[in-house]
Amino acid sequence: MSTPVRTAVVAAAAAAFLAAPEASATNYTLWIHGKNGGGTQIGNYADFSNWGPSSASAGVNKKAVNWNGSQSIASQNAYIRNALDCFCTGDNWCYIAVHSAGDLQIGYTLALYGTSARNKKNATPNSSGVCGDAGGTQTGWNIKWVDVASGAGGGSELADYGEWAVSDPIVSDLVTSTARSKYNHNTTASVWFYMFAGAKGTAYSGILSGQDDEAVAYHSTGGVSAKGGFCNPGDWFCDGTLNTGTAATSNGKAKWSYHTVQFRDDGENYNHYGNGNWEGIVGVVRQDVATYAY
Repeated sequence: MSTPVRTAVVAAAAAAFLAAPEASATNYTLWIHGKNGGGTQIGNYADFSNWGPSSASAGVNKKAVNWNGSQSIASQNAYIRNALDCFCTGDNWCYIAVHSAGDLQIGYTLALYGTSARNKKNATPNSSGVCGDAGGTQTGWNIKWVDVASGAGGGSELADYGEWAVSDPIVSDLVTSTARSKYNHNTTASVWFYMFAGAKGTAYSGILSGQDDEAVAYHSTGGVSAKGGFCNPGDWFCDGTLNTGTAATSNGKAKWSYHTVQFRDDGENYNHYGNGNWEGIVGVVRQDVATYAY
């Protein structure tokens, strides 16, 4: 299983899009936020208040996929499926960008529903974010790739040790053992996850294993299939180096299938938080999406 080169993936997708006989075929970019979500309006695909100014370039036909980020992944997952049904079926295709627990949401969706029968939709959502049927069904969704900013698919030690001292159900989902056993992370319906791992940690994030971005460690943000203290090249007191691409860590821990490290924060410049202004590792992903999602 070789890693697809991003430019080749985009070129092939663009050629297929231009060759499509249906004039109504459209590409969309879906943004799925993480824990909490900043009071976003569920069902309002134009509400980018969690991310930053909606005027920012963030991919073709960008849509904000909002869910109650204090609640459990399973209880909120229907909102993710609604968005995928709306914009990623029929002749339409999607790019996906996620942050933090949004990684859990899209991973859970593809593992459990990625090969399910879906009704083709008309990309015209009602006030609840649900689109009407366009006729016909298909298997799964039309997704080109997923960009992951500080992915929490492997959970966070901040949840393990009660650093998030709240009773929100999402915190229970973010316990590392729970997150890693919640679904089969190797099952992605053959969709590639491009991981962007930040490393601007602080002293209080010392309970996080290896390199971290203040909230999630490299074992999760790098899509590694096992927990461990993974770091940048040359760092001391680590279990191993998080290698870029699909390569295992330097001590032999494999990444999940269809996961590749697109960006490793060797300069330790980017933390976890977008601050409602496309900052931190979110900003790095926004730039990538603006370049490749068209």
